[in-house]
Amino acid sequence: MRQIPRSVKDLRPAGILHVPFRGAELLESPLLNKDTGFDEGERDVFGLRGLLPPRTSSIEEQVSLELEHIRRKGDDLERYIGLAALQDRNETLFYRVVLENLEEFMPIVYTPTVGRACQTFSHIMRRPRGLWITPADIDRIPDLLRNARPDSTGAGSAVEEVRLIVATDNERILGLGDQGAGGMGIPVGKLALYTAGAGIYPSHTLPVSLDVGTDNEDLLADPFYIGYRRPRLRGAEYDDFIEAFVSATLDVCPRAVLQWEDFKQHNAIRILDRYRHRITSFNDDIQGTGAVVLAGILAAVRALGRPLAEQRFVFLGAGAAGIGIARTVRAAMSAQGADGPTIKRAIVTADTKGLVFAARDQLDDDKREFALGPDELAFYGMGSLNPGDRRDLDAVVAAVKPTILIGTSGVPGAFTESAIREMAAHTERPVVFPLSNPTAKTEAVPADIMAWTGGRALIATGSPFEPVTVNGESRIIGQANNVFIFPGMGLGAIVAEAREITDEMFLLTAGTLAEMVSPERLAAGALYPAVSELRDVSRQIAAKVVCQSRDCGVGRLYRDEEVFDAVDSAIWFPAYLPYRPPA
Repeated sequence: MRQIPRSVKDLRPAGILHVPFRGAELLESPLLNKDTGFDEGERDVFGLRGLLPPRTSSIEEQVSLELEHIRRKGDDLERYIGLAALQDRNETLFYRVVLENLEEFMPIVYTPTVGRACQTFSHIMRRPRGLWITPADIDRIPDLLRNARPDSTGAGSAVEEVRLIVATDNERILGLGDQGAGGMGIPVGKLALYTAGAGIYPSHTLPVSLDVGTDNEDLLADPFYIGYRRPRLRGAEYDDFIEAFVSATLDVCPRAVLQWEDFKQHNAIRILDRYRHRITSFNDDIQGTGAVVLAGILAAVRALGRPLAEQRFVFLGAGAAGIGIARTVRAAMSAQGADGPTIKRAIVTADTKGLVFAARDQLDDDKREFALGPDELAFYGMGSLNPGDRRDLDAVVAAVKPTILIGTSGVPGAFTESAIREMAAHTERPVVFPLSNPTAKTEAVPADIMAWTGGRALIATGSPFEPVTVNGESRIIGQANNVFIFPGMGLGAIVAEAREITDEMFLLTAGTLAEMVSPERLAAGALYPAVSELRDVSRQIAAKVVCQSRDCGVGRLYRDEEVFDAVDSAIWFPAYLPYRPPA
């Protein structure tokens, strides 16, 4: 059966799963529980008579019933809680519901609703998921990893089956900042999308909260706060803690791919740079965001009929996401033959203090690689700037005349009407990406951008938005959601057994994703495929990652004709299999 993960095929001869549990213990195993889906024979063999109501239901019937339950709830946070309860009870059914209704439930399982869940996590958590590690655990992290038993099939050592870890230190949760222990909602949600979007078997995944404390005073004052009630760890002690976690992961879960998630800018960049060659790892906020935004840009330049090297970029927001996108755009322009001075001029960044330029007062080291020097300032007619000068977005747009404007600022309304109108005055089809999420943090809403550009803009957003009507025609607003990148990247790295995840892999994934935008969607304004195509997108991306891992010498040596078979064999489809007791 091609839908069975390779690593658990031996447990499922001829599509049968040999299960060591029975009775209540079986019903309490979320990955094995079928609820009313157990057939008559299984109820006899596994001691389930009397523990279930008499009716036997197909998984299709169960999906319909769960949809009725969830849709009856009037609030998205209540729907999130309902889906989490389903995941805690019956994972196969949970993933079937989500997979068959991705457009509806992805915004619930992940952004924007997950942001509300993180903010209220201490009050809505019903059953802990994943692994919680605090500074008090620094000398016993290997033991904690061994305590994590995500493989509820009962087959041998569970830790050996951990192939994918998403870890966060909870400091930069979406655009909401430090959420302390509530940040666990992010790796839990991300891993749910890895499984729904790429078919990675749930027991191979492990969400991790590196709970190093919090500086969020509201959380510290909350008597029900569940996290490590200390000020956030900083400096050398923080670095020692991260080192202990990486060392333990390499020791206990040596085949795991590690995704760093929602670390604050400075830590995100330096942790990525420090460990990316030592452990198979990537930072989704930097590299995943860079790739998905580049994909939207490549789709946009397809619609514009002008090459990437001719574009001028203004980035509002110079944090980890903004720098990650800028790095990826720079690499793509270089790969397409643009020279250094052209690239340096083409990428202009601004932050809360205005234009980022080399001589500016109190310029963070993380931003220097994209700071404009004297030559670039002179090119844009700003050669007389002093260290204390400030140029806001309107002034930057007027000077640079960008063709593409990208926002990762987390400041709602930061794309002003005057700035967008100024941009539109100098380019036929402005490309505008207000990417901050959740929805309340977006730099501008698509309807306003369309109005300010006379309906000419090509738009992608970070959070989902409804289509906008322009001159009687519906324009689709594509979502630059990292879910188009990270599930396929993780799946490909696992199949390839990659020792490293390279920048070239992210460039390849961006190009692959851009090519999957159909001409019809592009004509309707969409710069990304439909979310319903996610599994096909992830499959294509995974195959590219496997080939690139082979070609650059960091992965298994698959022949071309073997690649898709290897990828397909690792993709799990949520369906009930017949159960039998161990032989």
